[in-house]
Amino acid sequence: MTEKPNVQGEGDRESAKRYNKDTQEFVESGKVDEAARKAGEGDKEEMERAEKAGKDRAKEFDPSVDRDYSKPTK
Repeated sequence: MTEKPNVQGEGDRESAKRYNKDTQEFVESGKVDEAARKAGEGDKEEMERAEKAGKDRAKEFDPSVDRDYSKPTK
């Protein structure tokens, strides 16, 4: 085993160079706006569903507990 393994760990310079090169080529291709638009198409509906689900589970008011809501809580 005199040959060094090709694993470089977190500071993998070869992967960083490859990523930077690919990113630069993608930006120069002019496809960024189209890709961003496609990525965000389903986000609005998904976020609205998640917000509704969160609100449905929220316990904002319990009529069986007597509280003074005009005072801040600790």
